[in-house]
Amino acid sequence: MPFLASAAMSGPNGDPQVVLGEVSGEEDYAALDFILDQINFCLDYLEEKNDLLHAQLQDLLESNRQTRRDFQQQISLSGHGDTIQEDSI
Repeated sequence: MPFLASAAMSGPNGDPQVVLGEVSGEEDYAALDFILDQINFCLDYLEEKNDLLHAQLQDLLESNRQTRRDFQQQISLSGHGDTIQEDSI
């Protein structure tokens, strides 16, 4: 049973071009396989980028928590700790 799409390497912006039509030859399947490989590569890249951003956000969050603890400690040492609540910082 033939598919209803074939593909060229890429469009003007590097996007894959998909042309509707009957796909039945080895070359057409190879082109589809190539596009699926490109999509897989892009998804892997996005997953790595997402993991990196998540790690950076975790580091930033921990840094902000440490800064908040330091700030609260300075306030409590200066004698003004009773006037500032933890939720207001």
